[in-house]
Amino acid sequence: MEYYRTHIEDIARKLCADMHLAVYDIDEKMSGKGRIIVVYLTKIGGVTLDECAQFSRALGNELELLDLIPERYFLEVSSPGLERPLRLKSHWISAINEKVAVQYSQDGEKKSRMGTLLEVNQDTVVMDDRGERIEIPLKSISRAKTVFLGLPRGDKNEH
Repeated sequence: MEYYRTHIEDIARKLCADMHLAVYDIDEKMSGKGRIIVVYLTKIGGVTLDECAQFSRALGNELELLDLIPERYFLEVSSPGLERPLRLKSHWISAINEKVAVQYSQDGEKKSRMGTLLEVNQDTVVMDDRGERIEIPLKSISRAKTVFLGLPRGDKNEH
């Protein structure tokens, strides 16, 4: 199976620059129906459904024009969501001061922690778990995501 991620990413970044968006991540997977290409977009304040649809049309047109992917494929475009995976260094940097959940290995033991991401360094991330400062090597992290704890509840008397 050939992967087209780098070519698609180049095209997507150019389109995003024109539309004032940013590529958060691109995922490529195979299903019984064919190849699925998922492009996750982001911007400050969030990405709208209309922006996703406009970007999807533009990227779809470019991919058809270039005839980059010879076999059948499906294109999906969305935002990464409130609870988004943290895989790339840029993902971590964008999540500073947010709540994160991290699964990692330490001394052969699997651990998980949740806290506020404070720093992203060359080889580690630093988070605050209820007042305890924890530094975790990036290479020991198996899974991580931002955590959405919900909106604060208002006064019951509000209408």
